[in-house]
Amino acid sequence: MKFDLTVVVREQAGKGAARSMRRAGKIPAVLYGQGECLLLTANPEELVKILKSHAGSTALISLTVNGATSKQNRTALLRDYQVDPVTGAVLHADLFEISMSKPIRVKVPIKVVGGIPAGVKEGGVLHHNMRDMHVECLPAALPDHIEVDASALTIGSGIHVKEIGAREGVRFLDDADQMVVSVAAPMSEAKLEALLTSGAGAAGEPEVMVKGKEAGAEGAGAEPTKAGAAAPTAEAKPGEKKEAAAAPKAEKKEAEKKK
Repeated sequence: MKFDLTVVVREQAGKGAARSMRRAGKIPAVLYGQGECLLLTANPEELVKILKSHAGSTALISLTVNGATSKQNRTALLRDYQVDPVTGAVLHADLFEISMSKPIRVKVPIKVVGGIPAGVKEGGVLHHNMRDMHVECLPAALPDHIEVDASALTIGSGIHVKEIGAREGVRFLDDADQMVVSVAAPMSEAKLEALLTSGAGAAGEPEVMVKGKEAGAEGAGAEPTKAGAAAPTAEAKPGEKKEAAAAPKAEKKEAEKKK
């Protein structure tokens, strides 16, 4: 898909100049590639039209650059853009100039066709393992999207990159064994309950460990002992320990009196 876009070369740069351009109803943009970088202003309506198209980043843009010292007509791709998070208005756009005679590498969106897959009709779940593919081709052969027919997929089956039909003049750059789309079996209620139960058990383990550590800390703090000292028996009471310690002293005093 091809779009027309008229832009104007600007000299001012920076955040202040960009805000002034937006207040004037224009969008600051940059064109780079082919050994040149140009600061531009663009019409927001034309840019929004390109962004809302199904082609997205694969749209070829026929640029008319007013004020350029070299060539005025160029071809570009919309590489990146920024939008206001509150209003959704386009704030900035990055354009990449290309040559129609040189191959380019871009991401192309994947479009699943063929209606509802057979496995989904049986209760399976369709998974989009890849949303886009990396391709290499001449700009004239650049597809708007890659169609993948998933109608014949059954539960447990899928389509890999190597199983997608070749496109004339287009080379796929992704791993040939990578899954593009698949149909998985639905999760049974018993399996879901088991996962929830195991998750609850795992969540309770740290609490038990913490309680155990706290109990151990309390026990260690209640009965501190020094190295080489005999620990008191479990039956001994504080009063009994004092009496046992005082008995040897009384016997020693009686022996000194007899002498």
